[in-house]
Amino acid sequence: MGPPGSGKGTQAILLSEKFNLYYFETSKILEEKFALAKRGEKIEVEGKKYSILKEKERWLKGELCSPPFVTFLVKEKIKQLFKEGKNLILAGSPRTVYEAERIMPQIEKLYGKKNIKIFLLEISPKETLQRNSQRKICELMRHPIIFSPQTKNLKICPLDGSRLIKRKGLDDPKTIIKRIEAYQKETLPVIEYFKKQKYKVIKINGSPPPAQVFNDILKHLK
Repeated sequence: MGPPGSGKGTQAILLSEKFNLYYFETSKILEEKFALAKRGEKIEVEGKKYSILKEKERWLKGELCSPPFVTFLVKEKIKQLFKEGKNLILAGSPRTVYEAERIMPQIEKLYGKKNIKIFLLEISPKETLQRNSQRKICELMRHPIIFSPQTKNLKICPLDGSRLIKRKGLDDPKTIIKRIEAYQKETLPVIEYFKKQKYKVIKINGSPPPAQVFNDILKHLK
């Protein structure tokens, strides 16, 4: 868990490779659903219908998608992955208390509460704005590329050879500010939910280089 730009995706990739985990990226699941959506297509959840294209509009503006809509997609995917025998690492999910109340019991039932580890990467809003506005990801495998003087003019991902792109709309400064506000209002309360449910939330300083953050996380894992 952590605010936009705190390094959740980077650490998820590193941990998934080290421990052979499926990197469960909620934003990627949403992107796939939006890419295949047809005009007028809706999903019904708890008796209410949600327009996929309207949810896409919210997402592009930096707003959180409707929790029931996201929860439905996430739970279906988790169920599928469990049947395939895959262990998971989630980055930034659940995003709201609504989602947590419905997703966490499912994960507990399938994988066991003692096997759930929660980390909170912490960085300041100023650093979030700086990181996200300069961030690039690779087109093929979505590797995040850390901004630095060495990578400033990089156009090709050194890991898979695909083009480096900016997430149009999502990483514009105005959108990032909205995303920070949404995180503080909607996602931070999830941390309190975890604590009430007797989960240990391990706080990690997300400001150092990714290698140091990774080592700090490993110290808490057996």
